[in-house]
Amino acid sequence: MSATKSLNQKFEELEKAKEWFYSDEFNLDEATSKYKETIKLAKEIEKDLAELKNEIEVLAEDFSK
Repeated sequence: MSATKSLNQKFEELEKAKEWFYSDEFNLDEATSKYKETIKLAKEIEKDLAELKNEIEVLAEDFSK
């Protein structure tokens, strides 16, 4: 299995992080570090989506020729 996470896995991880902030498990002492991890993950997702968009645009251009 690849060491890198798929986009779907990252979205699932982001959803779990969001749920943690609204759960009974929320802990103010952990919140800052969890928030930083979540922001980092969101930025990775943004980057992945931008790359995917670029790939789709290239493919669309190839098909329109």
